[in-house]
Amino acid sequence: MWLAELLSRPKTWMVLGFVFFTLLLRRLSKIGQRPQGFPPGPPTLPLIGNLHQMPKSLGHLQFEKWAREYGPIFSLILGTKVVVVLSSDFAVKDLLDKRSAIYSSRPEVYLGQEIVSGGLRPLFMEYGEAWRKVRRLAHGVLNVKVARSYVPYQDLENKIMLKGLVDSPHDFINHIRRYTTSLTTQMTFGYRTPTSDDPELVEMFHPCCCIDVLRAQKEEGFSDDLACYMSGSLLQAGSETTAAILIGFFLAMVRFPDVARQAQAEIDRVCGDRLPDLNDFHDLTYVRGCMKESLRWMPAATLGVPHAVTKDDSYMGYNIPKGATVLFNVWGISNDPKRHPDPRNYDPSRWANDSQNSAQAALNADPTKRDHFVFGAGRRMCQGMHIADRSLFLAMSRTLWAFEFKRAIDEKTGQEIIPDEDNVVDGLFMCPKPFPANIVPRSAAKVARVEEEVGEVMKLLDEYLQWKTVPDGLKWKDYEAMSDDEDYLNDVK
Repeated sequence: MWLAELLSRPKTWMVLGFVFFTLLLRRLSKIGQRPQGFPPGPPTLPLIGNLHQMPKSLGHLQFEKWAREYGPIFSLILGTKVVVVLSSDFAVKDLLDKRSAIYSSRPEVYLGQEIVSGGLRPLFMEYGEAWRKVRRLAHGVLNVKVARSYVPYQDLENKIMLKGLVDSPHDFINHIRRYTTSLTTQMTFGYRTPTSDDPELVEMFHPCCCIDVLRAQKEEGFSDDLACYMSGSLLQAGSETTAAILIGFFLAMVRFPDVARQAQAEIDRVCGDRLPDLNDFHDLTYVRGCMKESLRWMPAATLGVPHAVTKDDSYMGYNIPKGATVLFNVWGISNDPKRHPDPRNYDPSRWANDSQNSAQAALNADPTKRDHFVFGAGRRMCQGMHIADRSLFLAMSRTLWAFEFKRAIDEKTGQEIIPDEDNVVDGLFMCPKPFPANIVPRSAAKVARVEEEVGEVMKLLDEYLQWKTVPDGLKWKDYEAMSDDEDYLNDVK
């Protein structure tokens, strides 16, 4: 009776409304605030946190500034979401590698993952059994032993790229993209891409990892949709990243002509009149340094692909809450002047005493010995990095052997055009925007050698410019040491 009487009074509802409104305001006032104990970061505003400070373009430059100001680990509060940014090699090793059991999931990407792809896109899959199945499948087609069967295609597609540069050097970006795409479509779908805009799917050829996809589909119970997304992810990862790195390399050679000349002197001394090949990897130390420096100087993935932590954790005295998005600041680490003095100077000599390939460097127990972070970290690390290393080395060494990288001339001023390294395409993968360059053969003899090599390649293609046969062998002597015995992804946890 007393409760009914109390509730019947208007003042009671006024008091209850006031209390509810006060509690709601208190709750709302905490949205956007950085809780005590979280990693430091830029000042926040109520409700929105740091949303107003998120850059619309060239975000990697802002994240680099924040890293210099707030240290190796900082946080951003985006409304109700928490983003933790790792900006040191030790933080990446300690959390994404050593604590990978709880740092290997992905944040929710509801529109791109759940709505558009039904949760089947491997890149954004949450850490769990479905992801493990996909990882096992990818290992089956990208592991060190299987990847050796792709070397003939890498060698042959690279020679066709050289011919394209001879015929239409102004179109060098499209030649690069065709090279990386054709190799990946051959591996994934069994057909090559004769031109950069060829949309046709043609008859399958061996080796082709889609055969393994179909086999795994039967054994693992994959749906048709998941098999399609798996193949598409292999195509995207295999072509876009490598192309972006090579375009960045071309830009660097135009900006830093002394580097190109020094690399060419080494190639001429080691290779003479023949094309460089994988056997020359250990002898071309400066060219190998160019490969490492390109991956550091213009990394394709400036902030990596976001991770998510699945349990509450702490690091360096800071709290990291369950569900937080974790980014590793690839650009910031790569341009840390304490790690790399004068970081925006393209200097392959930094790596004069480093003979590691990407996988060896990524697995090195000493994080300061890791050369770059383009291929990720922890259990989400790229499984095809040894394939990318080979494609990059072949492309860089052979284009330096065959061509001069000269600056274009402004028709109005007569001055050399130095391409802007900050004029890039933003997105999940960063890539320089098209820039003018004058790519010219170093000699008529080198052109003749390229045309001779490509003439032999054309004998292996049918009327549709698809491989009708691939030469047996194309063995290399000691290059296997570059990635041998590194079954670093065999243990899918």
